[in-house]
Amino acid sequence: MVKKQATKTTTKKKTSTKTSTKKAAAEEKAVKIESEAVEEVKAEEPKAEAVEEVKAEEPKAEAVEEAKAEEPKAEAVEEPKFEMPTTPRRSVAFIGSECYPFVKTGGLGDVMYALPKELVKQNCDVKVILPRYKCIPWKYQEKMVYRGSFQMNLCADGRSFYVGIMEYVWDGVVYDFIDNEEFFSSGNPYTNLIDDIPKYCYFAKAALAALNYMNWIPDIIHCHDWQAALVPVYLRTLFENTKLTSAKTILTIHNLRFQGIYDIPTIQYWSGLPDYVFNKDALKVGYKDANMLKGGLTYCNVITTVSHTYAGEIQTAYYGEKLDDHLRYHSGKLRGIVNGIDYDIWNTSTDPRLYANYDITNVLEKKKENKRNLQQELGLVQDDHKFVIGLISRLTDQKGLDLVNAILPQIMDEHTQVVVLGTGDAVYENSFRYYENAYKGNVCSNIMYDETRAHKIYAGADAFLVPSQFEPCGLTQLIAMHYGTVPIVRETGGLKDTVEPYNMYSNTGNGFTFDRYESGLLLDAINRAKTLYFTNRWCWDEMVQRNMDKNFSWENSAKQYKDLYLELTW
Repeated sequence: MVKKQATKTTTKKKTSTKTSTKKAAAEEKAVKIESEAVEEVKAEEPKAEAVEEVKAEEPKAEAVEEAKAEEPKAEAVEEPKFEMPTTPRRSVAFIGSECYPFVKTGGLGDVMYALPKELVKQNCDVKVILPRYKCIPWKYQEKMVYRGSFQMNLCADGRSFYVGIMEYVWDGVVYDFIDNEEFFSSGNPYTNLIDDIPKYCYFAKAALAALNYMNWIPDIIHCHDWQAALVPVYLRTLFENTKLTSAKTILTIHNLRFQGIYDIPTIQYWSGLPDYVFNKDALKVGYKDANMLKGGLTYCNVITTVSHTYAGEIQTAYYGEKLDDHLRYHSGKLRGIVNGIDYDIWNTSTDPRLYANYDITNVLEKKKENKRNLQQELGLVQDDHKFVIGLISRLTDQKGLDLVNAILPQIMDEHTQVVVLGTGDAVYENSFRYYENAYKGNVCSNIMYDETRAHKIYAGADAFLVPSQFEPCGLTQLIAMHYGTVPIVRETGGLKDTVEPYNMYSNTGNGFTFDRYESGLLLDAINRAKTLYFTNRWCWDEMVQRNMDKNFSWENSAKQYKDLYLELTW
């Protein structure tokens, strides 16, 4: 501003301005006439000399500030988005029946979304292949790009079907949707076995055919559950003379209870597979049935489960779902890798669904605030002294609801509140409705699923109940610990791998556990948790902070999968 005024005064006094367009000359003149400019400024705006001196220096300060402001921008452009990869690059095709946020019915949807996204950061080129269900929200479907289509022979009699490929790219991951109205026009991904068997025979073969059509040959084809279990079978039979035969296959078991079993003639017709795969060592089970999951386990290169303990459990008769002998035979290629949770969604410091955000530094104060607000919203007695137990689950026998139903009257006292969220078997839904009425103000039964309320329960409860009969991995106990809520679990599957029992003598551990599937042992675990909470609160608070300090993200799991991919393709 001073320079402009100085230029004006020199014009009035007819000072030479021929070289004013050159930056160096303008700066020299500004210095020479600095005293004159200051005097004229005084005449126009009488202010203190100290202020004028600061103003005279302002252009320099602004120039420095502008330079400083520009420097971070330049650094931001030069700075790479990802660190230099430390492992070789691998291409991976994920094939599964569901994936968040397009369609999700359980934990498989979370894995199909979070694991590929994390593998991109681990220097992997990832493509996810899914059915294009009609129930996928339109906001995603309208952004899909048509990649091509072809006719594919499917059935044993040569019957062919249309295969369309629609592509969607998000977070560095390419999602290719197999399009066919005849198979995927129903409102839900899973309807009944009669319809699902043809649907997923078609999907398994169409996924491989689509990779061939796009000429995208991955190093690894990673399949999930029985819906994609025929992919390794197709790859080693009908696709053995294609470029895809160089790919290694991994089949991940998320829940062994669901296997895709139907009679041999039906599966043989809809799959078009040769006769020799329908033997007792591959697809055949019993006298006349075929098991799609069993076939995939036979023909894949590696079998993985979602926890180390579950990998051992499914080789026993109790957990093996009649495939324990087959899994023992293939135990040499069986691995267990625990799932993680997505910190972009489950983050206490940024979660918009919480009453009050918090982190490890203020969890003890902020959890009380979340607890009081949760009590108020659910119509419970508002009291910081109460011990609030959360339960978010499908209300079925597998999740241990029969144990909870048996002992709930015994844990209800003037110090305890229980919050339930979920749907399932009518007998348990009605039981919890009864308990809500019998213990008004201390039990709240939310017979529904509400994502927002789930987040609030994780943050507002003191303890979290997961008494499952079997649990391949379990994500709820990981989320609970990450939110500072202490888990009470049965020692099975992923629950045993992720929850260390509390040791009162060394003050270590991050939860309370019981081993045998008995209601009395569950009651004992709950009482041990309540005793510590009320008598040694400082030990409880330390456990809360220990849990929040642990890393439950997908980063560790993705590293293990990447190591497995490298081992297969080295």
